[in-house]
Amino acid sequence: MQTIIKSSTAIRKNYTEISNLCKETGEPVFLTKDGEGDLVVMDISAYDQRVRQLELREKLVEIEETRKTGVPDISAHLASDSLRSRLRENANV
Repeated sequence: MQTIIKSSTAIRKNYTEISNLCKETGEPVFLTKDGEGDLVVMDISAYDQRVRQLELREKLVEIEETRKTGVPDISAHLASDSLRSRLRENANV
């Protein structure tokens, strides 16, 4: 991951350039104000992807914690069969 740092004046003067940089690299641009970190700007699709990745990680951590507590799990095949069966039951209702 490449760290891109720009001053806050850069976004006021070169919005299009920073926007293009975010889109081209897929990486966030860190903006500074008076030499200190102030904001992070990133392309919306890159942001959406990161949010999806974080949500997936949270689910995986939750599943792993549940597994560690000894809650029995089922195979993907059995889960799939169970879901299909329930869908058929609901379709007949």
